[in-house]
Amino acid sequence: MMAKIVKGSDFKGVVDYILDKNKNAQVVAYEGLFMEDKETIAMSFNAQSRVNDKVAKPVGHIALSFSKEDEPRLTNRTMAGIALEYMERMGIRNTQFFIARHFDKEHPHVHIAFNRIDNNGNTISDKHERLRNTRICKELTLKYGLHMANGKENVKRNRLKEPDKTKYELYDILKTEVGRCGNWNVLVANLKRQGAEVHFSHRGQTDEIQGVVFSKNGYHFNGSKVDRRFSYSKIDAALQRNRYGERMNLIPKVCTTDTPIATSDTARGELVSGSLGLLNSHGSSSNATDAEANLEMAEMLRRKKKRKKGLRL
Repeated sequence: MMAKIVKGSDFKGVVDYILDKNKNAQVVAYEGLFMEDKETIAMSFNAQSRVNDKVAKPVGHIALSFSKEDEPRLTNRTMAGIALEYMERMGIRNTQFFIARHFDKEHPHVHIAFNRIDNNGNTISDKHERLRNTRICKELTLKYGLHMANGKENVKRNRLKEPDKTKYELYDILKTEVGRCGNWNVLVANLKRQGAEVHFSHRGQTDEIQGVVFSKNGYHFNGSKVDRRFSYSKIDAALQRNRYGERMNLIPKVCTTDTPIATSDTARGELVSGSLGLLNSHGSSSNATDAEANLEMAEMLRRKKKRKKGLRL
């Protein structure tokens, strides 16, 4: 289950869209509206919104979508109940609304139209609505045992409209490039070849980068809006991990000695001793981390022997 929230200023427009006959719309719940026809519904919304004319966008519109796998159990009554609980948890209460189910797509979905000016003339808060929306959708999905989608991978790209279409194009590009690039210069160049531009935002008048914006097809998205993993800090960390991995792949798995490779048993013994000895000053060079680990191991063995000696006494 997922929800897309839109705000607007034209009640007639949203009513005409939701109740379009071509979408085989069926009203499953409503409150506080004259439901004779689309004109009276829009009139009802507009009359109440005038009580508080300070709000530029009094129209609330939410598309609540479910997975196709859940269709057999999603009756109109069930979907209405879930939509009403969603509204209650989102704080959309004491106001005019109607809920209509559409049958124009293969997955079940309903549209909620509501007045952001409640029955007392107060504005229904949209504070942190995106975060609340994500959390509540997950909670209701678990509560009702609905199908849990596997994120953006299952979204059907060919059915998307702008700007979502471009956002998912960027998602697919970034998913590949961030996973294989070792620095920002390479990443920027690879994105540019695929029609995407990169812009950095700085903290105040300093050179400190605090964000990244991706542009494609005339649309602009903050990295975290494409996906949380594509914020500037997370991409930067991923590129650093890629560089570290590249360096690790260049380091030989078996240490070598300063002694030329020989075929004699003595030479082979010295090679093994130089590779594996804890404190061998004749063998190969090991990094500082390995040296520290070796010293710690030797100290642990010394203490263990000392304890055993004390027990024998």
